[in-house]
Amino acid sequence: MPARRPLPALLLALAAGTVAAQQGDGTDARIAANVVKPDKVDPTPQRIARLQVPPGFTVEPFATGLRNPRILAVSPAGHVYVSRRDQGDVLLLKDEDGDGRADGTPIAVANRPGAHGLAIHDGRLYIATATELYAGEIQPDGTLGQLELLAGDFPDAGQHPNRTMAFGPDGWLYYSAGSTCNACNESNPENATLLRVSADGRQRSIFASGLRNMVGFGWHPATGELWGMDHNTDFLGDDEHPEELNRIEKGKRYGWPHVGGSGTITPWTTPDGGITKEQWRDMSEPMVMGYTAHAAPMQMVFYPGGNFPEEYTGDAFVAMRGSWNRRPPSGYEIVRIRFERGEPQAIEPFVTGFLTDGGRTHFARPVGLAVAPDGALLMSDDGNGSIYRIRYEAGGRQAGSLSPPATAMQAQAQRGSGVPLASEREETAMRGDGGATIQVSSHDFQPDGPLHQRFSEYAEGVSPALAWTPVEGARSYMLIMEDPDARSVTPYVHWVAWNIPAHVTRLPQGLQEQERLTEPEGMLQGATSRGMPGYYGPRPPVGDLPHRYHFQVFALDVERLDAPPGADRDTVLAAAAGHVIAKGTLVGTYQQTVEPPL
Repeated sequence: MPARRPLPALLLALAAGTVAAQQGDGTDARIAANVVKPDKVDPTPQRIARLQVPPGFTVEPFATGLRNPRILAVSPAGHVYVSRRDQGDVLLLKDEDGDGRADGTPIAVANRPGAHGLAIHDGRLYIATATELYAGEIQPDGTLGQLELLAGDFPDAGQHPNRTMAFGPDGWLYYSAGSTCNACNESNPENATLLRVSADGRQRSIFASGLRNMVGFGWHPATGELWGMDHNTDFLGDDEHPEELNRIEKGKRYGWPHVGGSGTITPWTTPDGGITKEQWRDMSEPMVMGYTAHAAPMQMVFYPGGNFPEEYTGDAFVAMRGSWNRRPPSGYEIVRIRFERGEPQAIEPFVTGFLTDGGRTHFARPVGLAVAPDGALLMSDDGNGSIYRIRYEAGGRQAGSLSPPATAMQAQAQRGSGVPLASEREETAMRGDGGATIQVSSHDFQPDGPLHQRFSEYAEGVSPALAWTPVEGARSYMLIMEDPDARSVTPYVHWVAWNIPAHVTRLPQGLQEQERLTEPEGMLQGATSRGMPGYYGPRPPVGDLPHRYHFQVFALDVERLDAPPGADRDTVLAAAAGHVIAKGTLVGTYQQTVEPPL
């Protein structure tokens, strides 16, 4: 029998009731914590009958005895798929006789350890485990063809292994990768993010960051804007931080791990590179709306119209799995987010009563939500192994077919593409007589010569050493690396750095990939087209002709640009406009001829 590992000191202190957090930066916070886990009881007909729903609605079992049903997906043909993380499979359920209950025994259509996230696109069912993405053709009877591994290198999961995903109106897969911890500085920048992934799994970028565990998200059917509900940080007391509703936009940061959606600072964390918590808060998006802390938002779905009254069309529903660390418990319900002209107005209970006996017991922990072909709402319960069907008795219409427009997501995805190289843009035009030319060099590659594989993302992905001639009058330098031969985003941004001190005219190989460096002191780094800070090496498609990588160095007449750490190339260039006194470029090439393993 393996030895029991000791609990972390913080958790031991919390179990005792309070903890004093000391960070060495002036922090002194005393936090009270509770662990409250209501007992599980059976979902008897009497308990189900006592569920509270708006007038005219009923809740009935659709399927029972499923053990650990999690995420739901419904195909255009009406096939209901549900993942079971603990069993490592995906089940197919059908209601061919239309009686509102699943027919016969569920069929296991896929077996993969840790199967959780589900999405349907172009006749294929996509399945996400903690680190892998699979897809299989949906057959006429709802079973799947041979599963294809599309990608196997998604970030390790840690504390939040429950990957979820959905296809956006732009045809790209949006994949939520939760954090590995409660609150910490992640070593992998893809953790605690929403990733944008091509349907074949070969391309991906960080769409938004600072999201601790955004299991539920979706697109408003009228505006096409993306909204998500994020789990917030634990161990801050019964009412902090609230679960947060966010408008998710490309390149935005949403506060975690250092700040909650309401602006409250997490006392025991500190940003890397000397960035203060207050600066991190200023660089983050505040939540649009909050909900009771620790309610644990899970799958989210916008109602497309149909069986429910018309007033529900365009609203969102979220399954709240329920707390384990709040007194009194929160969640154990389905909530409705009321929208008006595309903007959220309120979050309110829709189905409650799964929490019973004054919060001492429960008979369901809501996880999955999906709209059935008849317009009813399906909800999975991974506590007692059931799927419930919520319908409007006076209804009768089939589910609506409102389809979110693609314009909002397409515009965000193409922002910054189709522009000249940085050195050719108006923002870097030099003053007066045209300025000086900087000679840029590297002992790692020759001008117009190939970059070694170690500098590519197919291998180590470390930055090459660079050097440049000093410029008289320069008060700082700026560096931008771009690939004009990229396909989807042109030019593709591989490195953005600025506020490089004037006395620094060389950078060593393998610089740290974070937003602010302490060596060179004060150098800031921004987001690449991959969405992460620091150097992102060449990764051209296998078989392409050599791509050209332009390392562009600019001398500036100001010591600091007005651009926050993590800013994108266009924000930095806008800040540099009118301050460029010299510039120079070194070009290296890279070609990948061998297909790497998935």
